[in-house]
Amino acid sequence: MKTIEKPTVRPNNPRFSSGPCTKRPGWKPDALKGALLGRYHRAPETRARLSFALARTRELLKLPDGYRAAIVPASDTGAMEMALWSLLGARGVDVLGWEAFTRDWVTDIVEQLKLKDVRALLALYGELPDLTQVDFDRDVVFAWNGTTSGVCVPDAEWIAADRKGLTVCDATSAVFAVDIDWTKLDAATFSWQKVLGGEAQHGILILSQRAVDRLENHTPPWPRPKLFRMTRGGKLNEALFDGSTINTPSMLCLEDYLDALAFVESVGGVEGTIARSNVNAAVIADWVERTPWVDYLAKAPATRSTTSVCLKIVDPEILALPPKLRDEFARRMAVLLDEENVAKDIASYRDAPSGLRIWTGATVEKSDVEALMPWLDWAFAVTKQAVAKAA
Repeated sequence: MKTIEKPTVRPNNPRFSSGPCTKRPGWKPDALKGALLGRYHRAPETRARLSFALARTRELLKLPDGYRAAIVPASDTGAMEMALWSLLGARGVDVLGWEAFTRDWVTDIVEQLKLKDVRALLALYGELPDLTQVDFDRDVVFAWNGTTSGVCVPDAEWIAADRKGLTVCDATSAVFAVDIDWTKLDAATFSWQKVLGGEAQHGILILSQRAVDRLENHTPPWPRPKLFRMTRGGKLNEALFDGSTINTPSMLCLEDYLDALAFVESVGGVEGTIARSNVNAAVIADWVERTPWVDYLAKAPATRSTTSVCLKIVDPEILALPPKLRDEFARRMAVLLDEENVAKDIASYRDAPSGLRIWTGATVEKSDVEALMPWLDWAFAVTKQAVAKAA
């Protein structure tokens, strides 16, 4: 095999993790110096700070009139659990699952909530379920971006505008990275620690008026923990959507979120962060096009994520290896690149097919993605030579 010379230019920032994701360019701890630490979270000043963060979120995302946003516990997962446990049960449910986290929502709905009228529309890694089979007379639960497979829905055109059910969307690797038609989503969730590179543990829950109507007119038959309750006396607890929180938030993490929102504004708003993600993803697309040993895990180009780019090794000699060696190959590449301080945390998710997963969200610099590509070729060649010697 031809020897590939070791690259000399390393990414300035080797952090390509798909969550928590890298901080915005130039971030330093000084960005948090305005945090209201050691203060009661319901004091006027702290409540105002939380309310301001929600107002900026609504403004930057250009949410439609009447849409509400709340800061909730336990990251995107907590926000999705709140939505599922509070909104479902009034209608039958179609839930889409095609990778690790989307299948978690199938498990929650079928095994935990134990809803009887559920259709689980499933697909293998690399594919989407058949979106034409979704019934919008029912509630629909899906993710915009399947982070562990790099497979996303292509757009919102498949969602019925005149739907009778609610759409509940896990949008955590999509918000601030793709153009979302918010009128097609009734409940959407995301985490600061994805596209914005914020600190983890807090989620954002966005509700349409249709979702609010469901909350006020439907009482689920199952008990709901305090962390999931969004109504009082049969009416929406509006305070949650104006800076009050169910439990104690981290004002340090809040300050970091405000810093991330300032970054969004500095690059031209949501259009700017979308553009940054697209440019980064395009670097990998150009490289994949000219590189014979690698391909996307996502089969259809329209479903390829622009944030969590998942790749598979298609070199015939590697595919012909014994299963254990074949499955370990990409992970050995990832370890090698980590040791070189070139790329951190780019092995595929533990339940996903063997491969590489490279985050290209808005906080990643294009120059770092460009610098990484030759290192991927080098790591492939070095690992292939090592495997050949071992065999």
